[in-house]
Amino acid sequence: MHSVLGKWTMEGLERITAEASRITDAGLRIEFLSEQFLGTGYAESTLIGNAEEAETLVLNLKEVDCFTFIDYVEAMRLSVSFPEFTENLKKVRYTGGHVAFESRHHFFTDWPESRSGNIDDVTSMLGGERAVTVVRTLNRRRDGSSFVPGISPKQREITYIPGNCIDAQILEKMETGDYAGIYSELDGLDVSHVGIIIKRDDSVFLRHASSSADKRRVVDEDLLTYLSGKPGFVILRPKG
Repeated sequence: MHSVLGKWTMEGLERITAEASRITDAGLRIEFLSEQFLGTGYAESTLIGNAEEAETLVLNLKEVDCFTFIDYVEAMRLSVSFPEFTENLKKVRYTGGHVAFESRHHFFTDWPESRSGNIDDVTSMLGGERAVTVVRTLNRRRDGSSFVPGISPKQREITYIPGNCIDAQILEKMETGDYAGIYSELDGLDVSHVGIIIKRDDSVFLRHASSSADKRRVVDEDLLTYLSGKPGFVILRPKG
């Protein structure tokens, strides 16, 4: 395993993971854990492995992208100790916990497909009649090329809520700790970005690793402001 702990220490990880395990509500546990990452720097391509290079389990808490951020939070919320955290990271990041590039969850909707015991896709429930379902061939661009070389295309139904359908009723159904994916209209993708729903007072935020030039770190942003002009979103909910 390749580890970069950044501001964290082994003792600190043990303490925080143990403290989080005493929070019985899955969403509140995710809120607590993800809060520890606020201000963590953004970086792309922190994982090791591709079609030519062997996969290595990476634990990089110094810098995260939007997907590794939720990887670490989700693995932590399932754990009570650091050794358990590293084992759960394998299960969260890879199908069957098998560390290999081909087994890596390259798409947001891989989570409910391979981790149905831990994650539910609740997009249809939240959106009701406004939810839209499309069939996508993930990893196949319109010109036939791949987004991720070395990974076979796979057909999947994607349900999303169009951005212009978001209202108070849908916001009310969201829960703190829900994982949100920004729906992508590009052929071959399901979402273009991911984060975590945080509800505080009367506001709803997206906690995410932002790649924006003026942020480049894990931040909270008003959800409706962030979603303005976006095509829609997908919501996955952790199971307790």
